[in-house]
Amino acid sequence: MMRVDAAHALGTVGAVALDRHGNLAAGTSTGGMTNKRWGRVGDSPIIGAGTYADNRSCAVSGTGHGEFFIRATVARDICALVEYRNLAVKDAASKVVMETLVEMGARGGIIAVDGNGELALVFNTSGMFRGYILDSEEPVTAIFAQ
Repeated sequence: MMRVDAAHALGTVGAVALDRHGNLAAGTSTGGMTNKRWGRVGDSPIIGAGTYADNRSCAVSGTGHGEFFIRATVARDICALVEYRNLAVKDAASKVVMETLVEMGARGGIIAVDGNGELALVFNTSGMFRGYILDSEEPVTAIFAQ
């Protein structure tokens, strides 16, 4: 059984949603990184970095090394890839999280949903607490890669 490395267990809570009218929403709340500098502003309150939603593309909530999420505008970049390059939300999320962030030396992950209800739960860490529920299905929760 794998254990979560407490040094890398971040306190972010994120949510993405698609309602019955086709509206997308995202929210992200965090206690921030352990031992962060006083006055540090993370990515969560910066729209486009750790949180973004647009009915034309997708809704994204992220967790990880916030400074890198800010520099790469992770959430907005994923939505832009969906909107302008017509990538599937999973492919867009994988490109940003598994390529852009990794190249920058950052760790983290995202949850996302597009207007068709397609989900992306992508992370480049050993695990990420996550769950989802779809109409008429049982809730799903996980920590480590499937």
